[in-house]
Amino acid sequence: MNKNEKFVITINREVGSGGRTVGRKLSERLNVKYFDKAIVDGLTEKFGLSIERIEKIKSQKKSWWNDFNNYYQTLINSASLPMEAEVKLDNATMFETEKRILSELAEQSSCVIAGRTGFMIFREWPNHLNIFIQASMEHRIQRVMRRQNVGETEARDIIAKMDSSRETYIQKYEDTSRYDTRNYQLVISMDDLSEDDAVEVIMEYINRTSK
Repeated sequence: MNKNEKFVITINREVGSGGRTVGRKLSERLNVKYFDKAIVDGLTEKFGLSIERIEKIKSQKKSWWNDFNNYYQTLINSASLPMEAEVKLDNATMFETEKRILSELAEQSSCVIAGRTGFMIFREWPNHLNIFIQASMEHRIQRVMRRQNVGETEARDIIAKMDSSRETYIQKYEDTSRYDTRNYQLVISMDDLSEDDAVEVIMEYINRTSK
């Protein structure tokens, strides 16, 4: 990946690994935009987006990117996500809409995308880095217990449900597994690393591989 040109970095992660925090910290380190499920869902609901709606907005003489950017700032600066419009899309349509939204955002500027289907969407992108953040089950359980204030049994249930849901979602639309390391250029285990340590590992990789 060439950090001196427009790029996209995707972070796929196991729940409880700290991958979302790594993504946010990495975006701050690189001084680029950060997107995750909450932000993309917020944009989708705010603008009532579907693929057809995106194309209509772009075809009009409106500064759609400025609208997105302004609302993006609202989302990341707000503890709760202010939703002003309801949009109900079936799963297949939502998948295609998310792909289009993320692609449009990445076209505008360099960014870090945590979760979603980023590693699939951008695998043919000319300047990208796909990263997978994982951790041992013990590490994940302890983090979920601490972050969500739940007991061990509930933490295990949360992890099991999320793991199953995310894998099913990926396999529904692509003939691959999120655990297939061939989908990534960099795989990081968080067991002995802090989020800041992980950012340093990624930055070293970027600096070593940047053209």
